[in-house]
Amino acid sequence: MHEAAAAKAEIAQSAQTVTDSMKMFQWGVEGGRPAAGEIGIAPEWFYKGTGAILRGPSEPLTVPPYAEDGGEEAEIAGVYLVGQDGAPYRIGMANGNEFSDHKFERCNYLNLAGSKLRTCSVGPELVVGAEFQAVDGEAKILRGNETIWRKAVATGEQNMCHSLANLEHHHFKFGGHRQPGDVHVHFFGADSLSFGEGIVLEDGDWMEVRFQGFGRALRNPIRVEPKDLNRLVTVRSLA
Repeated sequence: MHEAAAAKAEIAQSAQTVTDSMKMFQWGVEGGRPAAGEIGIAPEWFYKGTGAILRGPSEPLTVPPYAEDGGEEAEIAGVYLVGQDGAPYRIGMANGNEFSDHKFERCNYLNLAGSKLRTCSVGPELVVGAEFQAVDGEAKILRGNETIWRKAVATGEQNMCHSLANLEHHHFKFGGHRQPGDVHVHFFGADSLSFGEGIVLEDGDWMEVRFQGFGRALRNPIRVEPKDLNRLVTVRSLA
């Protein structure tokens, strides 16, 4: 999701200066909400990793030794189960903190995929049949007893250029994403980041995400691992 004013301003520029991100946004505005029974334009999406990176409420989200940074991404997460017939089923939705390395991403847009491979969290409550048209919430960062940053966040289909059905189609159209028994967690995007306002998270800070209608807030501390643990990974031949 993008700020509407910034989007309109950048889209109005010449094709030579419009970023790839803004091109994707414009395509979503034009074709991200297809009529019932039709297929819309494919959205931009990123792979977060296997379920091994998922953390529960109050568990730390880590900045590994090789990372540049780590920051919250307050989002709603959808939780899905692939049935034995290969059909995906949405179980429900929950508060989510996607958590990414925004500093690494900012170095070069092509770093985006790698910046997403970080721990993340959902919960503490899973809401079945959640309303997802327009959802208001708040994200904040606490350092000790002080709230150093807080901001309102908005999500839901009215705040997105793609419909939920279109997002779901373009993920589950891949056969590899419809393996019976698999569980999928989708983060649906954030419109407010503390990183964008110059906040640098420190070891021991707490991140809090709360959306109306999704129960108790999701709270996770940040753990910054020592740089001296960053060791060369070598591959040995079996030959």
